[in-house]
Amino acid sequence: MQVLANKDFNDWARQRQMHMETVLERVLPSADLAPQRLHQAMRYAALDGGKRVRPLLAFAAGELTSAPVDRVETVAAAVELIHVYSLVHDDLPCMDNDELRRGKPTCHVAFDEATALLVGDSLQSLAFQLIAERTVAHSPSIQLELIRLLALASGSRGMAGGQAIDLESVGKTLTQTELEFMHIHKTGALIRAAVLLGAHAGSGLDSSQLDAINHYATCVGLAFQVMDDILDVEASTATLGKTAGKDAEQNKPTYVSILGLEAARKLAEDLHHNALLALPEFGESARRLAQIADFIVQRQS
Repeated sequence: MQVLANKDFNDWARQRQMHMETVLERVLPSADLAPQRLHQAMRYAALDGGKRVRPLLAFAAGELTSAPVDRVETVAAAVELIHVYSLVHDDLPCMDNDELRRGKPTCHVAFDEATALLVGDSLQSLAFQLIAERTVAHSPSIQLELIRLLALASGSRGMAGGQAIDLESVGKTLTQTELEFMHIHKTGALIRAAVLLGAHAGSGLDSSQLDAINHYATCVGLAFQVMDDILDVEASTATLGKTAGKDAEQNKPTYVSILGLEAARKLAEDLHHNALLALPEFGESARRLAQIADFIVQRQS
């Protein structure tokens, strides 16, 4: 039965990943449109790679509220563009100085640093353009709320702020609470945004239900980071598609360095369990969210 359940989820995920690739190909500027080099680099960074976990979460959350596919694909693309921009900037020499991402040379290596900086800027702008110019909610006020949620998740009180804390923490020993605060912002904020934007693209959730999916998203966001820290120690560069062992090499605090491998695994399991506890009231419509939580803690890359 578990094999069949995995196949069901894998088929669903693969279809949405292919769908998202088509959407991104469509919304990204054509490579032959001036300025060509910038647009080529944007497409290089955003296409042909990644698990598309954030779009998958948006599509799964959209099932809770019967959200129209065209709305979910737009918010999913916006969140993914923000995520890709963050990866391009994170890999720059002034940040993590990495040369491999998603199994290919990082954007600044394939092009140059200045182009990579502009790629991140442009992908971020395109994300907000998409959800500003298309109908993604039932009312203008909800649409504005989606823009606000994505902006908050991306900025100094979200992903960018978490990255700032990460850079300041190199060589330091953080408590588990301090590490959690960093990753709730750096990794978790955009994951929560993916879930909330996907749900808001439909209708019908009350405040308590929104609280429940926010709790789910917070737990899976932290679980995703814990697993990243574990895989950075256990997996190979070829498996990860990015440089393995980078955190230890740069003396960054991680869940593994603070807790040890076994305790980090136990934390991931606890976060997974708590995420699932938020879903029973949604019934069958939350099946994909539950399966994504399973995938996050079982993944090997």
